[in-house]
Amino acid sequence: MYTVRRLTAAILIALTTGCANGLNSAQEAELASYRTRNLSAEEKSPGLAAGLGFLPGGGSFYGRAYGYGAVNLLLWPISIFWDPVSGYSAAESLNYQASKAHVSRLKRRELDTLDDRLAMDEIDIKLYTLEKRKVEDKYSYH
Repeated sequence: MYTVRRLTAAILIALTTGCANGLNSAQEAELASYRTRNLSAEEKSPGLAAGLGFLPGGGSFYGRAYGYGAVNLLLWPISIFWDPVSGYSAAESLNYQASKAHVSRLKRRELDTLDDRLAMDEIDIKLYTLEKRKVEDKYSYH
């Protein structure tokens, strides 16, 4: 009876919480581009997340997927078959979001500086347009 209650609780938690979704191929390519250009921000270590996945719920808890971590805790040691992958995916997702925010801040800062230079008549509209295009290209995903 205890096993049935434990399994029922695990299923209820799994149904009411999200699990760590991995990045799609476009997001993976975008993150790789940020990393290549030294624009990425690493909030969580994917390797550590995968390693912690061998502990009861560790990978999911580290990746901030708390509900999924609770399920993996209840299903441990069976969860070692998927929690390292889930933890890795969660860390990569967090790093992707952190990198997008970081790139957005950097771009906004450069554009604001450029706007200030135009407003103070340090540059004319032609140079402003050229410099703005450079900033847009610098931070765009190719």
